[in-house]
Amino acid sequence: MNQEAHGPGGHARKAAAALETTVDALMDGVCADLKRLAAIPSIAFPGFSPEPVLQARDLLVALLRDAGVADIGELNLPGTAPVITAGIPPPTPDAPTVLLYGHYDVQPPGDERHWTSPPFEPTDFEGGIRARGIADDKANLMVHIGTLRAYGGRPPVGINIIFEGQEEYGSAFDHYPPTDPDLFACDAMVIADTGNIRPGTPTLTTALRGAAELLVEVRTLPAAVHSGQYGGPAPDALLVLLKALGTLHDVHGDVAVEGLRREPWTGATLTDDEFRELAGVPHATPLIGTGSLGERLWSGPAITVIGLDAPPVADAASAVVPYARAKLNLRVHPRQDPKEALDALAGHLRRLRPFGIPLTVTPGEAGPGYEAATTGPAYRAARTALRRAWGADPVHSASGGSIPLVNGLAAAVPDAEILLFGAEDNRCNLHGPDERVLLSELRGALLAEAAFLAEYAAAYRPGGAA
Repeated sequence: MNQEAHGPGGHARKAAAALETTVDALMDGVCADLKRLAAIPSIAFPGFSPEPVLQARDLLVALLRDAGVADIGELNLPGTAPVITAGIPPPTPDAPTVLLYGHYDVQPPGDERHWTSPPFEPTDFEGGIRARGIADDKANLMVHIGTLRAYGGRPPVGINIIFEGQEEYGSAFDHYPPTDPDLFACDAMVIADTGNIRPGTPTLTTALRGAAELLVEVRTLPAAVHSGQYGGPAPDALLVLLKALGTLHDVHGDVAVEGLRREPWTGATLTDDEFRELAGVPHATPLIGTGSLGERLWSGPAITVIGLDAPPVADAASAVVPYARAKLNLRVHPRQDPKEALDALAGHLRRLRPFGIPLTVTPGEAGPGYEAATTGPAYRAARTALRRAWGADPVHSASGGSIPLVNGLAAAVPDAEILLFGAEDNRCNLHGPDERVLLSELRGALLAEAAFLAEYAAAYRPGGAA
């Protein structure tokens, strides 16, 4: 008798191989339904018709029902697209429950002249499919649905489904979960709104930077005056503002505001060449700041001038500028209180007196970052599942952007482990022209999620021990 084939390890390998065969058999149908979903222009922004958003909702409800989900509901909040809620009971009282999250709305396509093919006509290319929203986040929705199909609607864990319809624009749902924690009850969550740091490298996103905004303005004169007659001693508001903005970074481009947290990044990161390619930075142009890219992108602060009110060059007159204003975007360390960081930036600007002139500083909204605890049974199960799906050890990465709902979910279910992984990758052009998903990433994410449910069910013990 071959003990290896019949022992516990042999059974596990047979089960893994059977699951892989099942996923491969599902891929054609998953891709076909993904194209149906991506063909719907479900843009939940003001000025766009709400009908396509509702069409996407209806299609997802039908796909969930066909995948064996009987308990399907809907959450409607004021001014917010419908949130699909659904669930499958745990197969046994001791089995864990996993919440599956994704969103079915998409970004506007932008200038369609920059697209190789129409954004809402899903188009095959070698190794993938191109369409607006196909990576962010409709492929990840199909990962969830494909996982349910892989188990014939009877997964080895309980399932709690939350499919949001207005994530890209934002809505009241961002802050809703703590007000209704029972709706989100689970032991672990898979937030499928991320993906791999690069194609083929299985990645768990374990940190998100926080974000805040601020206005800084200066008025020096009641009105513009002739630069020939008054230029020199007359205070130029734009010069005052630019001198203030110049203090936010040191000579190397590192943020120079005291009180903003920065630490070394120990996870996986992009190479300089990868970053240049993704951001479109020419090799002749130096990158700003010092330290690793991970530190500059994820575990340190960033201050960006995202708007400037000043006379445009086309309409420039020979006059001293009386008023100028800038809007700043601040990204903060995942564990720093964003209000504390915003106060540090506002305090820095208020203490300045460029040429003796005070600034008016108006702090805006602030949203917290997030850092996951990665030592629990769900993370152990996820690492095993991602390794099996991609044939490589998974890495931990982060996102410089924020996902506000994650903090709401963490507050609603504080003991649940939160995992972020999915079918996107850093080259998928989300929010840009020619957004695409690779079939290899879609298959890998589907296999990883299906394997995760099995691994987690086997490892879980009531009370959180494993």
